[in-house]
Amino acid sequence: MDFNLLCHYYEAAQGPFHNLSALSMEEANCILSEIRESGRGFASKRSEDYMHVRRQLEKRARAMFIEQGGKPRTLYPHYMTLGHCSWLLEWYEEGRELHIHIDDFDASTISFTYGDLFPTMRVEDGKPYRKKVYTRDSIRQVVEQFGWPQQWNAHGHYGPERYIEVQIWDDRVIERYRNKWINTEHADIHAFEGRTMV
Repeated sequence: MDFNLLCHYYEAAQGPFHNLSALSMEEANCILSEIRESGRGFASKRSEDYMHVRRQLEKRARAMFIEQGGKPRTLYPHYMTLGHCSWLLEWYEEGRELHIHIDDFDASTISFTYGDLFPTMRVEDGKPYRKKVYTRDSIRQVVEQFGWPQQWNAHGHYGPERYIEVQIWDDRVIERYRNKWINTEHADIHAFEGRTMV
């Protein structure tokens, strides 16, 4: 596994880095309802209160990151993984994987959780990395102690932590990659705004 590799997974037809949190609560819930009715993909299994919980967890993670010296430039994050987690491609009908070197981001604008933000903040099992947000420096120490979830828990048999999540609190690099996708794929990215459930 590579500490320098950040990965983002998305639907091929929709492009990278669409974000439900960028929408109003009404818009986001409307899209989630459509996805649930379709029954397709991982997002169709999300609960009715998903967006309410997500907003609360993102707000909490942001505050915790600031307490550690983080300087988020946005109110909500975009999501990536630290290292490969190819099973996430299964979330999508036609999944794609995008790679960005960690040095492309200002370290003060990226935080980490040992596992997805939802179980990290909500599961009550006493594991030392629960309810914690890490900086670029501190996540390395956690991985050295506990290993890569992608390796020791690839199939989810040992808990909900199956990857290390990266929260990107800055749109500048994200926009560059979204624009690159538009120019490369010749697609109207705005036609799919918010449809990739990440």
